Amino acid sequence: MNIIYLSPHFPPNYYLFCVHLRMLGANVLGLADEPYDMLRPELKAALTEYYMIHDMHNYDQLVRALGYFTYRYGKIDRIDSQNEYWLETEAQLRTDFNIPGIKNDEIQHIKRKSLMKQVYKKAGIEVAQGKVLHTITEARRFANSVGYPLVAKPDIGVGAAKTYKIHNQEELETFFSQKPPIDYILEEFVHGSICTFDGLTDRDGNLVFYTSHQYSQGIMETVNSDDDVYYYSLREIPPDLEDAGRRTLKAFNVRERFYHFEFFRRESDNHIVALEVNMRPPGGLTTDMFNYACDIDIYKEWAHVIVHNKFSSDYARRYHCAYIGRKKRKVYANSHEQIMSKYGACCIPHHESISGIFSAALGDYGYLARAADLSTIYEIIEFVQQPGN
Repeated sequence: MNIIYLSPHFPPNYYLFCVHLRMLGANVLGLADEPYDMLRPELKAALTEYYMIHDMHNYDQLVRALGYFTYRYGKIDRIDSQNEYWLETEAQLRTDFNIPGIKNDEIQHIKRKSLMKQVYKKAGIEVAQGKVLHTITEARRFANSVGYPLVAKPDIGVGAAKTYKIHNQEELETFFSQKPPIDYILEEFVHGSICTFDGLTDRDGNLVFYTSHQYSQGIMETVNSDDDVYYYSLREIPPDLEDAGRRTLKAFNVRERFYHFEFFRRESDNHIVALEVNMRPPGGLTTDMFNYACDIDIYKEWAHVIVHNKFSSDYARRYHCAYIGRKKRKVYANSHEQIMSKYGACCIPHHESISGIFSAALGDYGYLARAADLSTIYEIIEFVQQPGN
């Protein structure tokens, strides 16, 4: 099996997907703009061959690379990166080289937030009211119909990048006077908490792994307020959330992919409201959280799905697993040494520095904590993020 992996060095923990593909006998063909000598040794050992190009945004260079791999190894069976940023590029390459997976005729509905809403509605899932608006007159009319606050975000965007909360007409006028020259969608602000439905499907669309995470607050609020963030996995998934997640899977025809679906649980009535779909794993260290919560190896299991169309492990959500972020600019009551002395590797099985590209949302340093009961998770969160003097 010939599998091209785009940017296999990033995020840093995703090299494990390549390692397990190679262990199952696949030809793992790395393609990126990173010099080969900069790749970690484990990744080098996992790659059948590596092709470096100078510009990953130059489509002609990518086409030449795929042509070379095809000449050397025969038909390309899969191409992936597990990365939101490259979804459209992957779709174009799959279309041009007739590779299975998401192609051009599907990509807009999973990248454009405005089109996602149409799919959600057909599936009978409530969405936040929102429209792509191009003039201030249209925006004023929309604000009058749904009220303030509003959320403005790129119709195609990643995470909370360039996302704004608009509280009144003056801020709306300011936003439109400074808006970047791209499509923005305006949405009503939903008061509530963010929860997710995350997992993996096989090539027939069967759900082979799933879980859910509860967030301390929205990523937009975290980034804009420069706050600390935490989120944790659930051991029991609420039935209404699971129902909405399964209907979303069916509506978007998710096959042989990780997915990360975000929902609001509205404060006023406790109802589930769809936020957006992401056809990739949840970001940061969440794939590692899958492993610590369920005592599995999700990197190995994804490789089994790709190569054999089979999830090989029985799993149970034995623990809650939390991500707890801290920021360099802040002073905390408890040092790293105090945290590890109090809780140890049993309760905090992993911690590491966070790449700068993620630090605005996730912090500069992250801890993964796990426990069978949620009260212990909250205790650890409070201890790690307790402000200092």
